Amino acid sequence: MDSSRSLRRRGIIRGGLSTPVRKKPGPLEPWAWQPWAQATPAVAVPRPVLTRIGYRVFVAGRTDKRNSSIVSTAPQPVEQGDSRNGGPTPHAPRANKTLSRRRLLQAGAVSALGLSLPQLLQQQSRASGLGAPAAKSCIFIYQYGGLSQLDSWDPKPLAPSEIRGPYRPIATATPGFQVGELMPKLARLSERYAVIRSMTHREAIHDRANKMLLAGLTAPTTAAPSFGSIVSRLSPTSANVPPYVWLQKFGGGAAPPDDSYLTGGSLGAGYAPMLIGERHDEHFANPDFRVTAFDPVAGIDHQRVRQRWDLYQSLQASRPASLAAGGDELATFQNKAFELLHGTQARDAFRIELEQESTRDLYGRHPLGQNLLMARRLVEAGVRLVSCVAWTGLAAGEEFLSVETWDMHGNAGIGIFDDGWNGLGFALPRCDQAVAALLTDLEQRGLLETTLVVLVGEFGRTPTISRGAKAIGRDHWPNCYSAMLAGAGIQGGAVYGESDAQAAYVHGGAVSLEDFTATLLTAMGIDSRSRLAPDGFTQPASPGEPITALL
Repeated sequence: MDSSRSLRRRGIIRGGLSTPVRKKPGPLEPWAWQPWAQATPAVAVPRPVLTRIGYRVFVAGRTDKRNSSIVSTAPQPVEQGDSRNGGPTPHAPRANKTLSRRRLLQAGAVSALGLSLPQLLQQQSRASGLGAPAAKSCIFIYQYGGLSQLDSWDPKPLAPSEIRGPYRPIATATPGFQVGELMPKLARLSERYAVIRSMTHREAIHDRANKMLLAGLTAPTTAAPSFGSIVSRLSPTSANVPPYVWLQKFGGGAAPPDDSYLTGGSLGAGYAPMLIGERHDEHFANPDFRVTAFDPVAGIDHQRVRQRWDLYQSLQASRPASLAAGGDELATFQNKAFELLHGTQARDAFRIELEQESTRDLYGRHPLGQNLLMARRLVEAGVRLVSCVAWTGLAAGEEFLSVETWDMHGNAGIGIFDDGWNGLGFALPRCDQAVAALLTDLEQRGLLETTLVVLVGEFGRTPTISRGAKAIGRDHWPNCYSAMLAGAGIQGGAVYGESDAQAAYVHGGAVSLEDFTATLLTAMGIDSRSRLAPDGFTQPASPGEPITALL
């Protein structure tokens, strides 16, 4: 919620560990010398190959005595990801548009016999060059604003009170593994997921850090495609549903530019997501909200569209053979476009009212809960990737300010530990309920092994609790934070990496955005070395190395 200018003026963050960045070349980090970095230099760290033994802290072949047991063998050196920040880049002209209702309707118009959606689908198929699509899907949940690692996945009960905060750690189903007390449901499901406690980069400004997370790069170019567009390109769906759906748009002053996630970037508009929820009240917990993207154009009902389509098909069938040559492939995509826009599969997938009331209650009757239930419906229908901003809604009597739920440094008038929309007491239990319900539901339906679930923010929060503009909070902190991964073959009951005694810096097993993204792609059965550029040689899907110990 702070402006980039004010954050730069104050240094990286406020609080006890805040120190302005000094630009001074150094032998290890020539791009940004920082006094505290001397204690944790960016050096090569061994990445171990692990054996599954209860609770595992995967850190460079060392056992964490405080958290009981883990053993690793045969360390394999890899370079820590480059943390350089290329700074802000100019936004590309908005030539590509979101795959919105208007675009779907425009693309589906058949009266002119020149369908743009079929051509996009045809381009997508030709570009992929992969034949049959991979079987795995992904639900990517963005904790927009940055979740506090100390109050969730990486509690420090032995730290001073101004560091550890008021919440106690609680035991999980995995011996020795503890999480914050506001996540009891996820604690009981710890054998279903892995936690990375050593995510790290150097960008503390929301919009830039979000763009980095979206692209999986520490220095993304202006046209860098988002993770979802990459997956849509390399693993297209054969179902008559949109391949890539985005639930709840980023909003507020901290939002990344639209062209960093609502277009296909350098891959083209054919890999842009279908956006559902441009406003904060456009979500599936709102009884008055419904998806209208598949409704016919005003004044043209489905019967009339079908008549036009039948006429078009008859004209195509009567063409001379010489004119029809080479048109079979395009006709296939025209048929797919028509079924997408006017068939029942996609339309029914978006009908959340078809769910049992008990299932809707399980997820929680709030924006995140119902949006994640919709994400499960979409994956079940064949959507390859669903992205969801973790907006948890408003407490009773609150007025809307922003969907930046997790940006908790007290600037919105609600303290980080308060029971309001921008406080952990309100937001984290709702997230715990929704994500736990999602994992349970996916498992019961036999979908967890083929669905990767990702829960992460653009960075974490400062160890020291400080005073914000109107209340107490924790400020932005990218040096060390946590992420959760589940499903798609991810090792359950695992903790990768280690933070120091205050969860301020990575103590072992640093994970860059590049390595994180490569791990996600690999879990989905996508080769992270796949080339995205037309030349077939440049622009890998990810330059990182997957964390094989978690796969």
